[in-house]
Amino acid sequence: MTSRQYSDLADLLAAAAAGDQSAWDGLVERYLPLVFSVLRSYRLTGQDAADVSQTVWLRLVENLNNIREPRALPSWIITTTKREALRVLSAGQRALPVDPVVGFATIVADTPDTDEALLRAERRQALRDGLAQLKPEERHLMVLLIADPPVPYAEISRVLGIPVGSIGPTRARCLDKLRSTSGLERLLVTEGGRR
Repeated sequence: MTSRQYSDLADLLAAAAAGDQSAWDGLVERYLPLVFSVLRSYRLTGQDAADVSQTVWLRLVENLNNIREPRALPSWIITTTKREALRVLSAGQRALPVDPVVGFATIVADTPDTDEALLRAERRQALRDGLAQLKPEERHLMVLLIADPPVPYAEISRVLGIPVGSIGPTRARCLDKLRSTSGLERLLVTEGGRR
């Protein structure tokens, strides 16, 4: 069974915990962009980013059997990546650079952009998770509809083999399904709690 054939994240996690390499590869493929998004927010690149990423996946392997709520996995990955990034940064900052003019250590402040970037990454991941739960033809339609530059309805009709007049109603049904997926429901609840 390939990772794309698992019906939801819980099945994917269970299969990965049972040793299914395809399921593990599916988890990494799905959440690697989220890990690198967090790493970019901490400005980690190169070997440091690779080390943190490897540690995150190691921690996930160690904890696969302990994850009780699969929908919490993206948050777990973000938190683990943040902690590992901070650990690497603090190890590298033991020797603080000193500004010779001012005479004290230069402090790099955490900017509000970091939180906004993480929030955007979480939203993108929730959308990817939601799209993964749609049927392939529904997912294909949604991807075509959000393409940049926009794909004309005539082209969508040709590619999917559906009448132009049915694209709008089909899109509405797909959006309803997407909103009810576990990934987007979790995000909507979280977003509602932030306001």
